[in-house]
Amino acid sequence: MSNTLQNLPATPASRRTFLKAAGVLGAATAFTATLAACGSSDSKPETSGPAGAINKDGSIEAGISYSLSTGFDPMSSSGATPMAANLHIFEGLVELHPATREPYNALAKEDPKQIDDLTWQVTIRDGAKFHDGTPVTTEDVAYSFERVLDPANAALFAQFIFFIDSVKALDDKTVEFKLKTAFAGFGPRISVVKVVPKAIASKDQKSFDANPVGTGPYKFVSAAKDDKIVFARNDDYNGSKPALAKDMTWFLLSDASARVTAMQSGRVQAIEDVPYLDVDALKSKVDVESVQSFGLMFLMFNLSKAPFDKKEVRQALHYAIDKDALIKTALLGNAAAATSYFQDGGANYQKASTVYTYDAEKAKSLLADAGVSGLKLTLTSTDTAWVKDVTPLIKSNWDAIGVQTTLEPLASAAVYAPDKVGGLNYDVLAAPGDPSVFGNDADILLSWFYRGDTWAKNRFAWSDSAEYKEVQTKLDAALAASEADAKKLYSEIINIVAEQAPLYPIFHRKLPTAWNPKELDGFTPLPTTGISFIGVGRV
Repeated sequence: MSNTLQNLPATPASRRTFLKAAGVLGAATAFTATLAACGSSDSKPETSGPAGAINKDGSIEAGISYSLSTGFDPMSSSGATPMAANLHIFEGLVELHPATREPYNALAKEDPKQIDDLTWQVTIRDGAKFHDGTPVTTEDVAYSFERVLDPANAALFAQFIFFIDSVKALDDKTVEFKLKTAFAGFGPRISVVKVVPKAIASKDQKSFDANPVGTGPYKFVSAAKDDKIVFARNDDYNGSKPALAKDMTWFLLSDASARVTAMQSGRVQAIEDVPYLDVDALKSKVDVESVQSFGLMFLMFNLSKAPFDKKEVRQALHYAIDKDALIKTALLGNAAAATSYFQDGGANYQKASTVYTYDAEKAKSLLADAGVSGLKLTLTSTDTAWVKDVTPLIKSNWDAIGVQTTLEPLASAAVYAPDKVGGLNYDVLAAPGDPSVFGNDADILLSWFYRGDTWAKNRFAWSDSAEYKEVQTKLDAALAASEADAKKLYSEIINIVAEQAPLYPIFHRKLPTAWNPKELDGFTPLPTTGISFIGVGRV
């Protein structure tokens, strides 16, 4: 049995991304186990680079763009930084490689086994241990899923495994899953749930959130909200992707100039979220690459508030934005204007029937058709540096069609707080989003915003509409449909959300990352928000 999920529907990476990764890493690549055609999940752990090139007693330092907005408990953590950290601290039964997005067996010893349409079984890896030295048991695995499924926990990831009815430990090596509905993508999807030690997580969830214990290649050491996160190698790790450095320190540098300075000075070997203005300057010293991502900037409307409950108003505000000029001016070309919910070139892309090309006159006409004149609104946004470059241009476009716009940039935590977006106390929100960190299949990307209560009910008040209900029906039908039928259903969903535009992308970003190839071996920039040192060593 291969360490790659050979017989299950994979989460497809683009051909360009795959070939780019393979070209960067060469013949002795960090993806050896991930891409192997044969060999067991207990085969020799992967290595990277030429023999003797990696100093396994070396340290990795990185510059991270976001501070800690949440804790680390993988049941509830959603912040960009803890999500990236958890890629190194925790494992699921199945994982998606951070760069290629290809699924591989992690804590699972072999591919999940389908018993019948509604039953799957997974065998856990021999000898796996948590960071505290205790062995991983099937009871820990069952508990990890049960805590996510328990409505009392209001777990963020419950919406992604809604198809699971129950999980139980059959014996000391096998876990059985009973499903509510057949789901062909079971293997890759269960990667959203990370396995935690029941004895620790159930005893004090708050303490576990601050001091996570997993089975991943790196152990958590410490964290300070606006300072740094420190990791140490997990010497008990026996999976296919061991830590290739003794320790890591991630400096939390939300100030863009501080990240660039840290990269230029050699304080760090890699930084994420390179400011677009600094890309060329950094290229003279280190490698910089902008990878096209699903990651989007969206407009979200408060449908509980007139006139944003009218689709014509929402459409008008989209048509009024000169996206090409915005991307050229604010992002220096590092984005692609949205022609669908999915990014052009991505595995799930299908062009929407409604495409918001720049048309100021059509925008004015739609407002008139809706009976709206003299509109005044507040455009709330997150205070991420590149977002603050974009929103003044949106304001200029809207002011030009007679919509008086006030800008309200806030910290992310403040944006989604109960007295703002969380309590439907806003007009329009412009913000970034990237659910591809959870997975790359169409269902998971659509479900993040359009399934469940978190967004559609509590943040943009669309869940009582007939269109929302139609989307739910089609999402459910696509789960067990043939590939061709599912593609048709997803196309219909794309067309609904594009026309209704309660939350819809303006553009999909390219993500610029910088790294020093003379000091890091096996590093690859990601097509998602975040940074990864899985299979990366210090040279």
